[in-house]
Amino acid sequence: MRAFVVGRWQPFHNGHLTIVKEIANEVDELIIGIGSAQKSHTLNDPFTAGERIMMIIKALKKFGFPYYVIPIKDIDFNAVWVSYVEALTPPFDVVYTGNALVKELFEERNYMVKKPKLYNRKEYSGTEIRRRILNDEEWKHLVPEEVVDVINEIDGENRIKRLSKTDYNIQ
Repeated sequence: MRAFVVGRWQPFHNGHLTIVKEIANEVDELIIGIGSAQKSHTLNDPFTAGERIMMIIKALKKFGFPYYVIPIKDIDFNAVWVSYVEALTPPFDVVYTGNALVKELFEERNYMVKKPKLYNRKEYSGTEIRRRILNDEEWKHLVPEEVVDVINEIDGENRIKRLSKTDYNIQ
């Protein structure tokens, strides 16, 4: 069985890692969709699709389960979004999501949809991690070590701080 999960992964954190590992234990292969792949360089979406792909691949390398990472741009046309995802990904049997709209869209197309268990949402949240980076608070313990390495490589902390000087606000 092959599963699909989509997220923005801004950044990929320990909560995401736990969810992905649990899904991988239930299925043969996992498709990880990089949602809003066209977005980057804002406070809400500071990392590019390529940077998010690096974070995920490096963080999952040591676990050895089969997965695919597929960038998925927003199309703002919900009625055809599932077909759009199907055109970009290998076939899949089950969808994992906590998003009500994604659940509705896939269920309308007769997919089995499961809600993954969320972990420590207060801290394991991209919004919280980005807020901590912006405020020079501890954040590195909330993401896999490999993600820290990617953020350091791309000077992601300073990018987020520079972006805060624009009109964007963290939401």
